[in-house]
Amino acid sequence: MSQEFSYPKFDEHGVKIISTAGDAVNDMMMNITVYRMKEGEVRTFLYPTDEMAVLLVLGEVSFAWNGENRSGKRSSFIEEGPHCLHVSKGVEVTVKAQTDSEVLVQTTENSRDFAPVFYRPEDCRDDIFGKDVFDNKMKRTVRTVFDYSNAPYSNMVNGEVINHQGGWSSYTPHHHPQPEVYYYRYERPEGFGACFIDDMAYKIMDGSCAAIPCGKTHPQVTAPAFPMYYCWMIRHLEGNPWTDRVVDPRYTWIDGSMK
Repeated sequence: MSQEFSYPKFDEHGVKIISTAGDAVNDMMMNITVYRMKEGEVRTFLYPTDEMAVLLVLGEVSFAWNGENRSGKRSSFIEEGPHCLHVSKGVEVTVKAQTDSEVLVQTTENSRDFAPVFYRPEDCRDDIFGKDVFDNKMKRTVRTVFDYSNAPYSNMVNGEVINHQGGWSSYTPHHHPQPEVYYYRYERPEGFGACFIDDMAYKIMDGSCAAIPCGKTHPQVTAPAFPMYYCWMIRHLEGNPWTDRVVDPRYTWIDGSMK
């Protein structure tokens, strides 16, 4: 990635690169790629030095690894939770699309070995934040697939946010030392919102992404009538895993008024 906010496109093979580890301009320390797969298409993923999370964004696919097989089906990323396979380095994963589907693959370097975990919607944490305060304008749904609390062996965090229509998420304005990437989707292609990275504002559109550098605040908002989905991915730092956010001191009174 060469900038904080971008609008990548799928190539002729159905591949959209979101983030590349080691990027000289804005290194998120993660490889993140989205694959648009046609019905019957098969893709195989293998990373000798990287752990890998394979997330079903939309559609129906089967996952195969180490002689195991699971399937996931998702007709709405707004209404339905994720299916995600998380494996350590050197584990080959094969994904077959049962219908036209979209799959996100997140990887990062990790020398640890751990047992593969297949997360279903009921295995993921599903929290609602900001309810019944400030006219529900900061109410959002946060689905956490894995983080330091349930996967301390991982160097990554993977989850999803549903930014309810006309409201805010990643709020109050906060930052953290670890790099973070957002991949946005709308169920209606004309949907739009705004991402604020420190003092810069960017128009969110379906399929766009944010590469949030360490230490920068990053609140989001979406337009009325357009609930917004985004996959949020964080890279832990050596000796400093992500466990919480640091609220901008100018806005701590907002968090205080919610308690």
